[in-house]
Amino acid sequence: MENSDPNSVGIVERKVFSFAGEGEDALKLDSGKILKNINLAYETYGHLNDDKSNAILILHALSGDAHVAGFNNSSDDKPGWWDNIIGPGKPLDTKKYFIICSNVIGGCAGSTGPSDINSETNKPYGLDFPFVTVFDMVRAQKKLIDNFGIEQLLAVIGGSMGGMQALVWAVENSVNVKGTVVIASTSSHSAQCIAFNEVGRQAILSDKNFQSGAYYDSDVTPQEGLSVARMIGHITYLSDESMGEKFGRKIQNFDGGETKNKQGYEYDLGVDTVFQIESYLRHQGATFNKRFDANSYLVITKAIDHFDLAKRYGNLEKAFEKVNSRVLVISYSSDWLYPTYHSKKIVKSMMKVGVDVSFSEIRTEKGHDAFLLEDKYLSGYLTAFLEALPERN
Repeated sequence: MENSDPNSVGIVERKVFSFAGEGEDALKLDSGKILKNINLAYETYGHLNDDKSNAILILHALSGDAHVAGFNNSSDDKPGWWDNIIGPGKPLDTKKYFIICSNVIGGCAGSTGPSDINSETNKPYGLDFPFVTVFDMVRAQKKLIDNFGIEQLLAVIGGSMGGMQALVWAVENSVNVKGTVVIASTSSHSAQCIAFNEVGRQAILSDKNFQSGAYYDSDVTPQEGLSVARMIGHITYLSDESMGEKFGRKIQNFDGGETKNKQGYEYDLGVDTVFQIESYLRHQGATFNKRFDANSYLVITKAIDHFDLAKRYGNLEKAFEKVNSRVLVISYSSDWLYPTYHSKKIVKSMMKVGVDVSFSEIRTEKGHDAFLLEDKYLSGYLTAFLEALPERN
């Protein structure tokens, strides 16, 4: 496709940073295990200034990746997942800022994960891939930032799982971050969050084609299980209002055509006729299979389920005593995955220990995924927050 948008970053190349190879320090994980020969896929937008003071690290959500803006080639029909926020003249203005986004370890979009070769067995890791935490993900990102020679990031910004990573950056690397933005996120998963993730994991594990995670050389993969996991997860990203507004109780044929049967009940239990919301979820599951790995889904959902700042440090106040950056926390009124009380809990704990923190709840019917959509309020908050950051901490 020809991109004529003057506010687009255009064609962007995915790069790979490799570390922990032979003769180098391996990455010691929270589990005590060692991860070697690590690749971290990343993309950059804009230019790093001479004193390396304009760098912003973007941290992606569970199903995201390093491709946050622009296009990877001229035939792409869809830009990066936050293209509405990043680019010339946009809130994260690439004429002013140097934007970095990397795929997390454990992922499946270029960073080392379960689908990669284990050097000790010369076979894909599969279920042998070590348990990783959100803290491990951030340690790998820190290696990438150090490789750029950046001593202090202007900001770290993340939504959902990315917000968890942003909190870790603020706590664990306090002197390395000037501003922290946490969007639609949490300091720990609720039992409900864990429950939804567990149902998704069980859908994958129960798929007859899962093959104990060793499906990479097979003609069949656990597509049905991963599809169901995505459908379950996607429901939590929406809201009752947004689903009602977009789909309601409309019924259509499975091929997308609207059914003529408006009154009767001449339906079977198959897939000839479905509610539009059913068709939408099936589409989401099918497309997810084209870009995500089932084992990575297991690894990443386990990582976020076990994320718990209060447990790690004793309580949230003790965790946030380490925070040196300015912080902006944003929630969404219709987000029932991470309701606003999760964000308020973070803010109150930060205020108790004197963190320079501000908070806003954005009113919307779009649910958890609202942070990925065009939103004048989010754009305004990001612009104002970045412009107000001091030259030096």
